[in-house]
Amino acid sequence: MQTKAILAQADVTNVLDAAQKEADSNSWPVTIAVTDDGGHLLALRRLDGAAPFSAEVATHKARSAALGRKETQVFEEMINGGRTAFVTAPLQGLLSGGVPITVDGHVVGAVGISGVKPDQDVQVAKAGVAAITG
Repeated sequence: MQTKAILAQADVTNVLDAAQKEADSNSWPVTIAVTDDGGHLLALRRLDGAAPFSAEVATHKARSAALGRKETQVFEEMINGGRTAFVTAPLQGLLSGGVPITVDGHVVGAVGISGVKPDQDVQVAKAGVAAITG
């Protein structure tokens, strides 16, 4: 039988706080979603000024990153590169801003960010992930 790491509530809080710090330092009104490895929502933080719609988008980005085991930017680039059939995949949030959290080579969860430009969403997500993965 195998064992695996899981996100503890303290980890989730550290991810949220680090992502918010990055967003706040740039005055970016975003929503931060954190999921477990199965894409189930563990926490959601919508910063002041973030559009209500961003809560749904951030959650879907995190879920897609967790289930797809890769950054959602990969999916967006695949679709934009001509593999348009991928839009029929049973995932939503196939836009930049979802980043998996990997520990010892295994995805333990993901962060999804929505509210600003794609590269800015990614920057905030990676700041959150770095808080617990180094």
